[in-house]
Amino acid sequence: MRTKKIITAEEAALLVKDGDTISTSGFVASGCPEALTKALEKRFLETGSPKDLTYFFPGSQGNRDGSGADHFAHKGLLKRMIAGHYNTAPAIGKMILNNEIEAYNLPQGTLSQLCRDIAAHKLGTITHVGLNTFVDPRIEGGKMNARTTENAVELVNIMGQERLLYKAFPINVAFLRGSYADEAGNVTLHKEIGPGETTAIAQAVKNSGGIVIVQVEKIVKAGLLDPRLVRLPKIYVDALVITKDPEDHLQSFGCDYDPSLCGELQVPAGAIPIPPLSPKKVIGRRAAMELTMDTVVNLGIGIPEYVSAVANEEGILDWMTLTVEAGPVGGVPCGGTRFGAAVNAEAILSHHEQFDFYDGGGADLAFLGLAQADKDGNINVSRFGPRIAGCGGFVNITQNAKRVFYCGTFTAGGFKADVKDGKLHILQEGSEKKFIDTVEQITFSGPYAASLKQPVMYITERAVFELREGGVYLTEIAPGVDLQKDILDQMDFVPKMDGEPKLMDARIFTDELMGLKK
Repeated sequence: MRTKKIITAEEAALLVKDGDTISTSGFVASGCPEALTKALEKRFLETGSPKDLTYFFPGSQGNRDGSGADHFAHKGLLKRMIAGHYNTAPAIGKMILNNEIEAYNLPQGTLSQLCRDIAAHKLGTITHVGLNTFVDPRIEGGKMNARTTENAVELVNIMGQERLLYKAFPINVAFLRGSYADEAGNVTLHKEIGPGETTAIAQAVKNSGGIVIVQVEKIVKAGLLDPRLVRLPKIYVDALVITKDPEDHLQSFGCDYDPSLCGELQVPAGAIPIPPLSPKKVIGRRAAMELTMDTVVNLGIGIPEYVSAVANEEGILDWMTLTVEAGPVGGVPCGGTRFGAAVNAEAILSHHEQFDFYDGGGADLAFLGLAQADKDGNINVSRFGPRIAGCGGFVNITQNAKRVFYCGTFTAGGFKADVKDGKLHILQEGSEKKFIDTVEQITFSGPYAASLKQPVMYITERAVFELREGGVYLTEIAPGVDLQKDILDQMDFVPKMDGEPKLMDARIFTDELMGLKK
């Protein structure tokens, strides 16, 4: 048996050439090959090489502290970025805003599928995802600044239907992370929160004639690994790097290893905390009224998390199966640094497999955040003036879920309110309006959804809106709220109404069970 080459992280960094396209594994703060990316950053700072790299990853990588993707945030090192989300890599975001690099923001799920299609030597990924949003070439084409001029996405017509072609490109280098490797070079990912798109990236690089370097925790004798756990067979791997510093191989940045996140053991789920009655819980309660039996659900970060808390309190959490775009199905999704993982998941799929299911309408209900909405029902969660967040999986999920609910406070920036005596009492209005005339960037297209007759609802603590073919309709208002002063005067457009809006269900505003189980 031939043993796989073992090199240091510093030797791996020397293999990257000027002008290469490089891809790394990882999802948000989990599974990032820190030893490799830190070594590459160190080489550039000391020698000025390599330079003019194109850096590609489907999701988001980092923790807003210089880790993950931000190791590449140096002028000269980076020429071009292609990614699904930038919020965890603010230094790269700053370079984009300063027009120092070319940059594209494209749907996370589609980029995960593109890895697979690059491996198969296809022209690219052809899909409906992104039509009529900012990634549509008729709008912005996913370009992030004036420096970015080349089209990464093309509009095509196939069998009389509009589709988007996300163009394939060769990837020269992969810096990946695994758990254990054997002497032959077979690698498991059994201690990671999921396989992500690691296998697809390795296939894409090998079939592009590139090199695949894998950072692992340890190397064991050949034959000791369970082949069912091997996600990177030896034929995909060119060299292995054993992590020296345990801090460079944490399951998630700043977190101890949790075996319940990768299926090594099941832990008692424990009681989900019951949040006190508040404006955010009001939103979660109204949204939970839309839950139905035996549904597949995707929950976003933030206020949508109140939906599961309310469902647990009402005894209907088992009505739904929660899913996470990174791959987990079932269990309890994690937030914060560990977003992308789930405690006690029932299955953990590859990244693109989860999005194949989402893109085909597999999610019955999707509860996402509400940052900006406009008169046409468009939603923006990807770009706000000088801040670049990115779309992540938002476009794939919202464009294809059978029903979509946008959940958020009516205004932002200092908004305060009390919920008592069965009413909502606004104490201080937010300084930023969320319902504006025209959103800064179209992450979700209201007119496109309306043309497909997709049910869409916008849920706030004081009002509920529905998207219809004629526009955005105000359908419900909270008890204690003045229609003119608290709603219409806090919007930049006048919503449509079928007569006087009805009052939101009184049970939402009382500090006792609503009885949803009945």
